[in-house]
Amino acid sequence: MSEIQGVAEYEALTAEALVKQVVREATGAPICLTSSFQTEDMVVLHMLRQHLPDVPVIFLETGYHFKELLAYRDRMTAEWRLNLVNALPLTTLKEHEGKFGLLYIVQPTQCCQIRKVEPLMRSLEPFDWWFTGLRREQSPTRAGLRKVEDHKLPTGKQMKKISVLADWTMAQVDAYAEAHAIPKLELYSRGYTSIGCEPCTAVPEAGADARSGRWGGKKLECGIHTFSEKV
Repeated sequence: MSEIQGVAEYEALTAEALVKQVVREATGAPICLTSSFQTEDMVVLHMLRQHLPDVPVIFLETGYHFKELLAYRDRMTAEWRLNLVNALPLTTLKEHEGKFGLLYIVQPTQCCQIRKVEPLMRSLEPFDWWFTGLRREQSPTRAGLRKVEDHKLPTGKQMKKISVLADWTMAQVDAYAEAHAIPKLELYSRGYTSIGCEPCTAVPEAGADARSGRWGGKKLECGIHTFSEKV
C-alpha cells in the first residue's frame, strides 16, 4: 500500500475504528496520550482505555494552570485510575521566575518552549505512537491536520502522531462526552473554550475560533505541535 493510500484509509475510519486500528498496528509498541484534560482529550482517553486501560497520560505541569483544572485532573485520575505522567520543566516555577521574571508576558513563546515544549518532547521519547485530541476546527493552524502523521522529535526520533478527532466538530465532542457520562471541566461553563495556563487564557470573543482566547490573541500555538517536525 502506498503512503497516499494509507493516509486515505486512515482518514476514512471513524474515531473509534481508528483507535482500534492503531492499537492493533502498534502490536505492543509503546503508546501514549498527551492530555490537557479538556473535553477532546477526555473523549480520546475514553476510547483508548477500552483497549489500553493503563495507557500513559502525559500532562504538562507548567506551574501556571488554573486551580480548577488541576482539581479536575486529580479527580479524573482517581476516578478512572489513570496512569498519569506529570511532565515537569527542568526548573521550578520559583527558579524560572527568578531568572526570567514574568516571561509569559514579555516572551510567551520562550516561556512555552521552556515550560511546555521541552518537557513534552523529553517525555515523548519512550513512545512510538502519540495520541492527541487535536481537531481541525479548533483554529486555522490546525485546518490541515491529518488523522495520522509521521513526526520527528528534536532528538531525531520518529513516531506516529494520531489525532482521531481531527474531523470532529465541538458538537460531536460534547455529544460523545454526554453519551458516556464524562464529567466536564467547570471552566467551560464560564465561557472558556480552549484552556491553557491561567495567565495566558481568556474567554474568546463571540464568534471567534476556540483558541483565539489564548495568549491575548497574539498567537494560536504554544509550540507543542510545531516543534515536532512532520516528515
